[in-house]
Amino acid sequence: MAELEQLALQGREPPLGAHLVTPRRGYLHHGIYVGDGKVVHYAGLAGGLNRGPVEEVPLARFTRARPVWVKSHAPSNFECQEVILRARSRVGENCYRLLTNNCEHFCEWCLRGEHRSYQVEALLAHLRVLFATVRLVTQSASVFGRAGLRPGRAATNG
Repeated sequence: MAELEQLALQGREPPLGAHLVTPRRGYLHHGIYVGDGKVVHYAGLAGGLNRGPVEEVPLARFTRARPVWVKSHAPSNFECQEVILRARSRVGENCYRLLTNNCEHFCEWCLRGEHRSYQVEALLAHLRVLFATVRLVTQSASVFGRAGLRPGRAATNG
């Protein structure tokens, strides 16, 4: 979490248009702070298996009593008021897709005009490595099988 700064909430509110991140089980949830204690986020699967829309909610509902950070990796391409307008322009949208239109895609679009999720990209990269490893192991087992060998045993002339 090197690119995340811990946000101290003791009496302070996040900066307007800030990209907020809060941990969930197995992933990070993203939203845009729009002021007055409110966050716009893609509810997605936050409420269980039913997909939720883009909504404006109190910060406490967004965080669910978990820590919250301001993501500070790259500056926005838009002024903070434009970020807020972009976020609010999608309130009510109900097209959540885990891999192609999630809460991080939403925030990246609001801030930079890019439809992107670094979490999804990292997951897919890990899966590519996993599948390449499985393919290599499978091919190796096939080669050993054709040669009449089992891994860890030497061939004997007999």
